[in-house]
Amino acid sequence: MSADRQITLTRLIAAPAAVVWRCWTDPSMITQWFGPQGFSCQTKQIDLRVGGQWRFDMVAPDGTVFANRHRYDVMQPASRIEFRMDADHDADDPIFVVVTLEAEGPGCRITQVMTLPTVARRDEAVGFGADVLGLQTLAKLAAMAEARP
Repeated sequence: MSADRQITLTRLIAAPAAVVWRCWTDPSMITQWFGPQGFSCQTKQIDLRVGGQWRFDMVAPDGTVFANRHRYDVMQPASRIEFRMDADHDADDPIFVVVTLEAEGPGCRITQVMTLPTVARRDEAVGFGADVLGLQTLAKLAAMAEARP
């Protein structure tokens, strides 16, 4: 995968990888934190396992609706998730996302690498703030994971 097509996000979360994993793979939890600050998710279908998919609308604070689909290819408990992300249709090539969880001190470091189909699509995503919005999403994940036992 070409680095010039990638957006990489990382954050240290003060919670064990098993807790962060649960936040990613429990259907009742992922819908609470996924998306930037002020956004919400309205699930149409959710099956968080290899071969499954999560179809949802992400709703912006201004009411704009963004259709989403995550199709799960790899689910390695408490360590790795790989999925293809798109706008809930097959018209465009998907974004490939790899999420890794690694123990770091008493918590874990989450790293999310998104590989877009072209450099132009990557530049467009950075242009509208996908990197900043992605970090907001990881902050919401951290808040949820750090509040869990």
